[in-house]
Amino acid sequence: MTGSVSAIGRTTRALISPVGGGARFVVGVARAARDVRTWIPEFSVHARTLGVESLPIGIFIALFTGIVLALLASYSVGDIVPPYFVGTLVQKTVTLELAPVLTGLALAGRVGANIAAELGTMRVTEQIDALETLTFDPMSHLVVPRVFASAAMFPVVVAVAMLVGLLSGWVASLALLDISTPQFLKGVRIFFTSFDVRYGLVKSASFGAAVSLIGCRAGLTTQGGAQGVGRSATRAVVISAVMILVLDAFWAVVWLTNRTLK
Repeated sequence: MTGSVSAIGRTTRALISPVGGGARFVVGVARAARDVRTWIPEFSVHARTLGVESLPIGIFIALFTGIVLALLASYSVGDIVPPYFVGTLVQKTVTLELAPVLTGLALAGRVGANIAAELGTMRVTEQIDALETLTFDPMSHLVVPRVFASAAMFPVVVAVAMLVGLLSGWVASLALLDISTPQFLKGVRIFFTSFDVRYGLVKSASFGAAVSLIGCRAGLTTQGGAQGVGRSATRAVVISAVMILVLDAFWAVVWLTNRTLK
C-alpha cells in the first residue's frame, strides 16, 4: 500500500513539476523584460533571423494551401451554392485558421529547433555559465529578445501567408475552376470582416511567444553534450507543435464562442 502511494506521488510530481518549472521560467522572462537597455539592441537581429528569414516558408506553404482550398471548396459546394462562395470559403479558412496554424507549425520546426539548439550548444559549452560568472543575466540577454522578436514577427509572416494564400486561391479559381475574378472577389468581400484578420494575427502572436519560450527553456536546460542538444531541439519542436494546437483551441473557445457574422 505504501509503495503504491509513493508511486502515485512520484508520478504526480513528475507530471506537475514541468508545469511549475515552466511557470517560473515565464515569470523570470517577464522580470527580465524590464531591463530594456539590455535586450533591445538584440531585438532587430533576432527579428531578422526568426521572422524575415522565415518568410519563404510561410509563402511556400500558403501558395499551395490556397490552391488546395479553392479546389476543395468547389468540390464541397458543387452546384448547390453560387460559385462566389469559393472565394468566401478560401478567405475565411485562410485568414481564420490555416494561415496561422500551418505557418505556426512550420515555424515551430524552424524557430523552435533553432533556438533550442543554439542555446543548448551555449549551455553545454559553458558559454551561459561564463555570462553568469560575469554577472550578465541570460534571461535579458538571450531569452527576452528572442521571445519578443518571435511574438512580433510571427504575425508578419502569417499576414504575408494570408495574402499569398488568397492570391493563389484566386489564381486557382481562374485557371482551374472557371470562376471569374468578379465572382471570386464578391465571395471574398461579402462575408469579410476585420475580425477575421485580427483573430488570425493575435493567434499567431501567441504562437510565436509560446514557440520561443519553449525553445529557450529547452535550450537552457540542455544536458549531455551533442546528444543533449539534439534531444532539446526535438523536445522543443514537439512541445511547440502541441502548444500551438492547444492555443488554437483556446482562442476558438474564448473568442469565437457565441460570435456570429453580422
